[in-house]
Amino acid sequence: METGVFNAGQRIATIGLSGLRAAHYNLTEPGLVEAALQRKEGVLGRGGALIVETGQHTGRSPKDKHIVAEPSVEEHIWWDSNRRMEPEAFERLRADMTAHMKGREAFVQDLYAGADPAYRLNVRVIAELAWHALFIRHLLRRPDAGELMDYVADFTILNAPSFRADPARHGCRSETVIAMSFEKKLILIGGTSYAGENKKSVFTLLNYLLPERGVMPMHCSANHAKDDPADSAVFFGLSGTGKTTLSAEPSRTLIGDDEHGWSDEGVFNFEGGCYAKTIDLSPEAEPLIYATTTMFGAVIENMVHDPHTRALDFHDASLTPNMRAAYPLEAIPNASTTGLGGSPRNVVMLTCDAFGVLPPISRLTPAQAMYHFLSGFTSKVAGTEKGVTEPEPTFSTCFGAPFMPRRPEVYGALLRDRIARHGATCWLVNTGWTGGAHGEGARMPIKATRALLNAALDGSLNAAEFRRDPNFGFDVPTACPGVDPALLDPRATWSDPSAYDAQARKLVGMFIANFARYEAHVGEEVRAAAPAAGATGAA
Repeated sequence: METGVFNAGQRIATIGLSGLRAAHYNLTEPGLVEAALQRKEGVLGRGGALIVETGQHTGRSPKDKHIVAEPSVEEHIWWDSNRRMEPEAFERLRADMTAHMKGREAFVQDLYAGADPAYRLNVRVIAELAWHALFIRHLLRRPDAGELMDYVADFTILNAPSFRADPARHGCRSETVIAMSFEKKLILIGGTSYAGENKKSVFTLLNYLLPERGVMPMHCSANHAKDDPADSAVFFGLSGTGKTTLSAEPSRTLIGDDEHGWSDEGVFNFEGGCYAKTIDLSPEAEPLIYATTTMFGAVIENMVHDPHTRALDFHDASLTPNMRAAYPLEAIPNASTTGLGGSPRNVVMLTCDAFGVLPPISRLTPAQAMYHFLSGFTSKVAGTEKGVTEPEPTFSTCFGAPFMPRRPEVYGALLRDRIARHGATCWLVNTGWTGGAHGEGARMPIKATRALLNAALDGSLNAAEFRRDPNFGFDVPTACPGVDPALLDPRATWSDPSAYDAQARKLVGMFIANFARYEAHVGEEVRAAAPAAGATGAA
């Protein structure tokens, strides 16, 4: 049985699927919510949100992600950071997964990845779970009903959480598998119910394809001034560093919260929705995101709730600290209707520093910007990956190493050229700890971070007095309206300055050791932007 609206020449049989009990094409939100409830995939929450749990996988499984080593792509893949799968193993996986789907229902969504029609990708998602189809319908961009009749997929994702891979037969690491074939234009996902694997697979696709067209793919959020799309800003950062929260600033227009491209024409959103962390979410600090958690059709993932009232508990992390809400961009009142903006005037790199060393904001030279972009320092936040239970300092190049199929220097060079061409001002913002390391200090106050960012984006912070940080060499403002001046000097926030110095030496050493692998691939100016070993103490 096939139901829904679709191109009759593009049935799912085109990828070898047959013998299914039913295939439901392009159901809208009410139909997908109904299907999920009928199939007992979740429960209805307040306002009509769908509350679901993902089982043992409450975050991504980056060690189970594979790229097929096909002749046309093999020499271009960054194999140091990507697991390879042989073409023969992928073919066995495809045959076994399509056989596994026989007799089951499939929920098909035909979607766009990319707000700019010149660069967008047509992605068909075939999901075993109705709520996965609802999730990806929110997260990607939805064609009009009339466009579906002529829709032809560029790539297809088949996601079957109930399938269990066989490492010996399928050339993978475990029963969980995410396998991407650029030549077959097919992604296979099995053994995990975590919906984020769908969206990050699409991001990985675009990260491979777009650089060949001169487009810089970015793991970032973006917004622009209320009445001026040309005045845009991008916010790089890993999950948990504040991309979603800080870009959803009521005084600016949200372009998107996670994935964008930077072309000659400007910035464009890859997605059509948001996937926001909800732990400790509050109506005071994040009113726009908080409101979506009781919106009809929103997907509420891994949140503890009252079984009688269905009220959500934003502070109970017993299922996972990586609790999330997925919703379409139009749920945010100040979201862009086009997903487009001008070339960024400000480039912000967000880091969650668990060492408590970095200032809350620093201004970077272009060389320092490339150094910190390639370094990608942050702390993995609890729950974003399987097995991460508390913040772990890490270096994730380009602020998104798990999603980068090409070598980091490819993306670094694109960013360098974009910054040089458009004269963007670059900032490093620490949303991590102050007054001590994790376990002793406190998280940076979000009100202070917002005040500093607002001053950076409106240009007023450039007029402030700056000091040179003795460890990293970047410029740090000494004052900003609405911000306690003590926060701007992290050494002064520690009760024991000598303990701060020891932490700073440790972090500087980590930066230098990490960057050694890039030194041969960058110019002298970028190498000179490295932090100064041993130069600790007050400025």
